[in-house]
Amino acid sequence: MLPTSTDVLVVGAGPTGLATALTLARRGIEVTVLDQLAEPPITSRAAVVHAYTLEVLDRIGAAAPLDAQGVRTPRFTVRDRDRVLLSVPFHELPSRFPYALLVSQSVTEAVLAGQLAELGVQVRRPCRLTGLTTTGDGVLAQVDGKTLRARFVVGADGLHSTVRQLVGIGFTGPSDEESFVLADVRVRSVLPRDEAALFLARSGPLIWAPLPDGVVRLVAAVATAPAEPDEAYLQALLDERGPARRPDRVTEVLWGSRFRVHHRIADTFRAGPVLLAGDAGHVHSPAGGQGMNLGICDAVALGTALADVLDGGPDALLDDYTARQRPMAEDVLSFAAGLTRLATVSPARRPARDVLLRLLGAVPPWRRRIALRLSGLSHREPTPG
Repeated sequence: MLPTSTDVLVVGAGPTGLATALTLARRGIEVTVLDQLAEPPITSRAAVVHAYTLEVLDRIGAAAPLDAQGVRTPRFTVRDRDRVLLSVPFHELPSRFPYALLVSQSVTEAVLAGQLAELGVQVRRPCRLTGLTTTGDGVLAQVDGKTLRARFVVGADGLHSTVRQLVGIGFTGPSDEESFVLADVRVRSVLPRDEAALFLARSGPLIWAPLPDGVVRLVAAVATAPAEPDEAYLQALLDERGPARRPDRVTEVLWGSRFRVHHRIADTFRAGPVLLAGDAGHVHSPAGGQGMNLGICDAVALGTALADVLDGGPDALLDDYTARQRPMAEDVLSFAAGLTRLATVSPARRPARDVLLRLLGAVPPWRRRIALRLSGLSHREPTPG
C-alpha cells in the first residue's frame, strides 16, 4: 500500500532511481520508489560499468555483488575491420577497478534492487505519477489518484520524464535523432572475449561487447532499424562493419530491439524540491557506453546531497549537485557525439583519422588520457590534501 508521506519520493526504478534510493536508504533516510512498469524489464540497453562508476557504487556497497556477475575487460579497442587503430589499456588505470565491467543493465538493476530489499525498501509497481504540487515544506504528489507528501522528489524516470514535464523544466538539443539496433547474440568469432571493441565504419559505428555466458552485445547506429532484428540482419551488419578476414558468424539471437535517441539536456537539474537525475536530465548516443554510468554517478551524488540536507545540512548542497553534474552531462554529450562523428567521417578523411588514432595510441600520455576519459575517472574529484 502506498504511504501517505515520505522523505524522498524517487520516480523511476532503473539504475539511476535504484542507486539514488540505495544511497538514501544506507543513510537511514525514508525513501519511496515508484515505477510505472508492472515488472522490471529483462532486456536493456546498457552493458558496461566503467571504473569510476564502480568506485561510486562501492560507496553504497553495490560494487562487489555486481562485479561478481560481469566480465572484466582490461582493454578497449577501436578498429576499422581487421585493423586495430587504438588499444585503450584499462588495466593501467589508477583505480581499485582497473577494467570495464561488462554486464547487462537488467543484472545491474537486480543487484541494486536486491540491496534495497535487504534494507526493507521495495519498488512499488505499477504506479503512475500524474501530478506534482510544490508546497511550503515539500511536494504533494498525485499517484494513481492518491496523494503522497514528500520533502523532495527525484525524477529518475527517463527520456520522457513525467517529473520533468510536470515541473516545466525544458529539455533542449538538436532536432535530429539517431537510430540504433541492439541485440544479444551468440557468435563464432576470433575476437578476444575479454575485450570490448568499437568498429568504425562509414555507415556508422558498431559496438561489440562480450557478456557473461558466451553472449555478445551488439549495438549499431543504422539509418532505419527493424523493430526485431533477426539473424540475417545482424549477420549483414557484422559482414559490413566487423572483422573481414575471419568474419563473425551469428549462431543465435537471444533478443533484439531498436531505439532512437536525441542529444538533449535539461535546462536545469533542480526546480525547488524537485530534482532530476539520469536520462531525465540528459540523453545521448550510446557511443562509449557513458549513459547509464553518468546516471549512476548522478544518483549517488544526489542521494548523498539529499541525505546531508535532510540531516540538517544547507539547502545549497542541492545547488552544488546541479553545478557539478550538469557540466559533466554536457561533457559526456559532447564526447559521445564526437565518437559518432569519428566513426562516420567521409572516405576521403578516413586515412587521416586512422593515422591520428594510431599516433595517439602510440603515445603513453595520450593513451592514458583516453583511458581516463572512457573510464570516467577524469571526472573523479581530486582527493583533498
